[in-house]
Amino acid sequence: MQKYCFTLDLANDPQLIEEYKTYHENVWPEIKNSIIDAGITSMEIYLLGNRLFMLMETDASFSFEKKAKMDAINPKVQEWENLMWKYQQALPQAKPGEKWLLMDRIFHL
Repeated sequence: MQKYCFTLDLANDPQLIEEYKTYHENVWPEIKNSIIDAGITSMEIYLLGNRLFMLMETDASFSFEKKAKMDAINPKVQEWENLMWKYQQALPQAKPGEKWLLMDRIFHL
């Protein structure tokens, strides 16, 4: 098992944040399936203010390249991602088009 941590900001608008939370209470089945099919065994998203933190655990079959290829050819994933951009805002250090940024672990007990 591999564990990854990501961060992303939402638009700093309480109404949009509530809408984003509502979408994540009812994630489309196709999105859940695409996550599982990519080898992601667990995914959690936490919110503080407008800052998101995602914890993702994967099995040995997972790779970022594989997930990106699968997402690129999945119209439902593309629809979801385009919809989520309404709520998300890239962090200042993100490259164009980049959303979730992988965090570096700096401490472990």
